[in-house]
Amino acid sequence: MSTVTAAPSGLPLPVVTPPLVAMQDLWVELGGRPILCGINAEIARGRITAVIGLNGSGKTTLLRTLVGEYPYRGRIIFRCGHDHSRPNPEQVGYVPQRLIVDARMPLTVRDLFALALSSRPLFFGVSRRVTRRAEELLHKVGLREILDRPVDGLSGGQLQRVLLALALEPSPELLLLDEPAGGIDFKDQQKFYELIARFNQETGITVVLVSHDLNMIRSFADHVICLHQGTVIAQGLPQELITPDHLARLFGTGPLRLTPAPSP
Repeated sequence: MSTVTAAPSGLPLPVVTPPLVAMQDLWVELGGRPILCGINAEIARGRITAVIGLNGSGKTTLLRTLVGEYPYRGRIIFRCGHDHSRPNPEQVGYVPQRLIVDARMPLTVRDLFALALSSRPLFFGVSRRVTRRAEELLHKVGLREILDRPVDGLSGGQLQRVLLALALEPSPELLLLDEPAGGIDFKDQQKFYELIARFNQETGITVVLVSHDLNMIRSFADHVICLHQGTVIAQGLPQELITPDHLARLFGTGPLRLTPAPSP
């Protein structure tokens, strides 16, 4: 049985949705050195959360901890599916900073999807099922007719879209993006962030992205978490946090700053 609580005005209070992910006193040590130190933060369900900070502040470590790659102390509460201790792999999509392809083993985009979506050895060929699914996923990210292109011949923007397409399989609740637009020119960056925002709006997928592009974050993110030396030093709305004066107070002078957007 549920009850509705009324505000002093007599109107019903807005329903508060629990966060998809809650981090409580999260500590991560790598090689005996603390990288994340007592992180307390929440990832709102169905929103875009940006993680910003200077190089070495722990941003990538935070994402890789959420995806289950690093051991930690403290608590991470996931509300994906029914198990609140740890999500299933299919409930989390992850796009890394970069994909390193060995030129001695040339892979096509079709091969890459086959390796990710099938346990069938690649020398047996790529099944029709994998090919159809690859075409469907590539269509979602606005790419066509690149299945037989070499992966190492793709542009930076094309490669990031391919990685995004892979991360959308099968249908994750949480999408983690680590510098997803790094190495992409400005026009392609804009398109990439617009694509992420469209997925978020159309599907309700929760997005966490690491980025140094503060202009894009201010335009597309709903919430910002600021990391410095492994600790959350501020979090809130991008319009409040991402201002030159506030950034200077948080981080001091350095590479993390607002820059005018290039002319189209």
